[in-house]
Amino acid sequence: ESGWPAEGAHAVPGRGGAVGDALVSDPRGAMVTFTGSAEIGKRISSLSGYKRIAMELGSNSAVVVTETADLDFAAERIVRGGFALAGQVCISVQRVIAQRSVFDDLVRRCVDLTSNMVVGDPLDEATDMGPMIDEKAAAGFHEWVKEAREMGAGIRAGGGLERTLHEPTVITDVPREAALWREEAFGPVIVVNPYDEFEEAVEAVNDSKYGLQGGVFTGRVDEAFEAVNRFDVGGVIINDVPTFRVDQMPYGGVKDSGIGREGLKYAIEEMTEEKLVCFNFWKP
Repeated sequence: ESGWPAEGAHAVPGRGGAVGDALVSDPRGAMVTFTGSAEIGKRISSLSGYKRIAMELGSNSAVVVTETADLDFAAERIVRGGFALAGQVCISVQRVIAQRSVFDDLVRRCVDLTSNMVVGDPLDEATDMGPMIDEKAAAGFHEWVKEAREMGAGIRAGGGLERTLHEPTVITDVPREAALWREEAFGPVIVVNPYDEFEEAVEAVNDSKYGLQGGVFTGRVDEAFEAVNRFDVGGVIINDVPTFRVDQMPYGGVKDSGIGREGLKYAIEEMTEEKLVCFNFWKP
């Protein structure tokens, strides 16, 4: 009814290794846009030739909480941002770097909120958090939680698993060698580690192969602009979590988080080939 052409969109079901490779490498395509893992993103880049590419890949988003932050608000937003959709969100809160002077208070607030969450059937209105996508994903994620604990981290809340239902988990003092720090967990976990000086917090945020979005809770304008200037990410959220997103934002990352930007105006620009036109009106 709108005039959209019948051939304007197609759904081609099948496994990525067969259907995806064929679509990406076909010379008739002008652009490839992809959301998924960095590993598959690199494969697409190697197959796509000279096509335009826009990719939204992985992340292990970090948020800094300073001693001037509103801790009640920060804890509420961190828990919401960490456990929405069981943490299966590209910009889910995964790493929290809290100033040592407020570290214990922030952890206590996050633990209190987490412990009161109802985990179960997402169709039940009383449920706060539902299951992970399948048992394999839940079991793999749970292994990372166990690894961190074995490396000396402390589980302050949650940590249990029953089939696809993994308890929302708050874990502290996670070594940077652990998968929960280095990789994209894509599960219900909040890692909380302390810092002393803001310089350390910036370094911790950037200690990642990913760079999608980052956040900082602070009452100081200088710290806010320090985060804006020095966080190596595609988007910096001041006084909220990196999970914040609205469609009109230029959404995308750096490093292994992808290339290009999504979001209305910006997606259209990514899909547009500019053409220079010059008229010479001079006549001898």
